[in-house]
Amino acid sequence: MAIDDSSSTTTRLLTLLNVSATKAGKRKRTYEDSKPVEKLNKRRAVQFAAVDGNTEQAASTAEAEVVGEPEPKKVAEVEEDEEELGAQTTADSYETHFGLSPDALTERSREAVDQRAWSTRRDKLGKLGSVVVSVPEGAENSGASTSKHKISDKMKEPLVARQAKLPREVVELQNDFLDTLSSYRDVYVTRTTPDTQPSMREVLTLHALNHITKKRRRILKNNERISHAVKAGNPPPEDVQDQGFTRPSVLILLPFRSFALRWISALTAHTPRSHYQIENHARFQSEYDLPAGAIDKLANAEPGAYPRDHVEMFKGNVDDSFRLGVKITKKSVKLFADFYNCDLIVASPLGLRMSVEKDKNADFLSSIEVAIVDQMDALTMQNWEHVQFVFNHLNQMPKESHDVDFSRIKPWYLDGHAAYLRQTILLSAYETPETRALFNQSLKNVSGRIRTERRWTPIEVPEGIDQNFVQFDSNSPKDEPDKRFQYFTTQMLPAILKSAVQSANTVIFIPSSLDFIRVHNHFRKNVGASFAVLSEYSSNQDISRARQAFFTGKKAFLLISERFHFFRRYKIRGIRNLVFYAPPDHPQFYTEFLSYPFLDEGVDASDVTCRVLYSKYDWLRLERIAGTEGASELIKRGV
Repeated sequence: MAIDDSSSTTTRLLTLLNVSATKAGKRKRTYEDSKPVEKLNKRRAVQFAAVDGNTEQAASTAEAEVVGEPEPKKVAEVEEDEEELGAQTTADSYETHFGLSPDALTERSREAVDQRAWSTRRDKLGKLGSVVVSVPEGAENSGASTSKHKISDKMKEPLVARQAKLPREVVELQNDFLDTLSSYRDVYVTRTTPDTQPSMREVLTLHALNHITKKRRRILKNNERISHAVKAGNPPPEDVQDQGFTRPSVLILLPFRSFALRWISALTAHTPRSHYQIENHARFQSEYDLPAGAIDKLANAEPGAYPRDHVEMFKGNVDDSFRLGVKITKKSVKLFADFYNCDLIVASPLGLRMSVEKDKNADFLSSIEVAIVDQMDALTMQNWEHVQFVFNHLNQMPKESHDVDFSRIKPWYLDGHAAYLRQTILLSAYETPETRALFNQSLKNVSGRIRTERRWTPIEVPEGIDQNFVQFDSNSPKDEPDKRFQYFTTQMLPAILKSAVQSANTVIFIPSSLDFIRVHNHFRKNVGASFAVLSEYSSNQDISRARQAFFTGKKAFLLISERFHFFRRYKIRGIRNLVFYAPPDHPQFYTEFLSYPFLDEGVDASDVTCRVLYSKYDWLRLERIAGTEGASELIKRGV
């Protein structure tokens, strides 16, 4: 959250400092130590009573560095440190974006972001394809840095070794994606596929690991500088602000535990077992994989038995409430680390929200510098409010100090400007109004943002079916649900009920859960025809009963929610008429439902009718079904 009122920020920071100073066992500070009013934006000389333990949490080592002689390092360790630290120069994108005084973080750029004033252009980024690049309007040098990722050869070795066995196109996609991430701009990939997801996941975990490593190396280097200054009797260096309020700096939001398993596997694939120890790995496998002896019917099904995207989404452990802290050190990856002692948080939106509401504290989200949201299309099928809840709590001023050394906090954290530098990476199979709104309204990166953009081709449907797209007028997104319901209940449904053919064997597909409840209530109170219901809350017994009643003709109508089909993916028999209350979010669902009538013998394409109710605000959905050009023509009908 951006904090516009500087006096409010100062007041909250003073409160935080005073609370920290009065807690038992905390290092006491003088008034001058805790007075931030005149010096929040200035580098200043400070007295260090101890080396900070916020990031490494190794008090004995820190004490040895300050009081005694540092333990001599082995030659190999020195060479490794020099190699990795040598990359952290002003030309390195990490230092350029997250250093003491980021070039892009100006008052003008912040004002432009707050006013949503963006300068936009279209470009092409290699295998990522066409993109829309936006930078704050009028902001000098915003996002214009030519600095690149400085990833050590040793860290890249595992990736390079795997790329040698991959097709050229995959390697080019990974390299282009890594270069795009190096700008530390926000990135929104709007059309991932089961084929591209593993490659992007591998690059993103390397990006996250590199970010965490650079942060840790910078802190350790500054610890050494402070130690040497103290031993030499010299004033400590002034430019050692290298931390946030809390240790976690990377957040990964995922829909199910099975995806956490894949992401952690990708992360540890960059840390060879010969050099790294994976702590609590057996516990992680037992809690995030299927129980021992359990058979995954999706993973073991015959090819073609289930749609591929459904298999990739729901194979494995599909529990949607989890949170995991990951601590990364030079030689180990510790899973199940405490949130305030970890570098990376992997969680579902629901799991994270439950943690925040239970403890009534989200301080561990105050210093997130890289936020990754994967499978956003799946998250929209869960409860989108959980995602919004998490983003509303990112980069807020903490309520407690958590033993942080305020003299080591970067100035822009103290100024409340962390949200303007956070890099957010969004991945989705397709766009929805919710995901686009999150991108447009919740991301404030002053370095700019990138959104992939591709033209859609019409989706394949069984040949010969007459598809009737019916447009209704609506002049406001706010009034659109009411206009849709009014048109459906006063125009479309009465015509269907009057038809002898269309008033039976009819499926009404409803994408929105709120619309589904509304239509269900209308059928229950005002429609005399018999009907059955399939929603995400239907039990197995309810599902079996509804499918059988519809197939045998005992129920004339079958109301189906898109969430039901997303989670269950049942094939429905007995369909002769299809009514889409709105175009489905998932384009493949449209194809699947148009193919279901042909599960019954003797059905001809002329026996099937299809109506799609839409407005101009359904552009994103229409584009995926009718293609970019076809959707444009459909929208123009009402102009």
